[in-house]
Amino acid sequence: MTKPENPLTQEQIAHFAQRIDARKTLLLDEIRQVLARSSNEHQADLIGGAGDSGDAAAASLLRDITEAEIIRDVGEVRDIVAAEQRLAAGEYGVCIDCGSAIRYKRLDAYPTAKRCLACQERREKLQAPSPYTGR
Repeated sequence: MTKPENPLTQEQIAHFAQRIDARKTLLLDEIRQVLARSSNEHQADLIGGAGDSGDAAAASLLRDITEAEIIRDVGEVRDIVAAEQRLAAGEYGVCIDCGSAIRYKRLDAYPTAKRCLACQERREKLQAPSPYTGR
């Protein structure tokens, strides 16, 4: 099987590689900051005592939000690492499902896109939760 032709120019690929790298740096910094803040808040909770049930509920909510932020950011970093691997392999901008080119406009909006729009829509439709069960 031959490798599909990538319609992106080397300049476009370099532009996306730079954007991806900048986003990765930003996300890793944010993850570090959230973890440091979370650690400091946890230490303050231990020093300050439990407080009332409202304080405990607010602290629990903040921990949940912090955890959700980290999970979201780590997921995006994983997408970035996968895009970096496609860049290194010369496969960036090529759909991983059908081998077609991913349109420039899609990559411009979502530089870590690994599927063309048609394949992504098909995947989302097949994996959509049931309106009845939510699964």
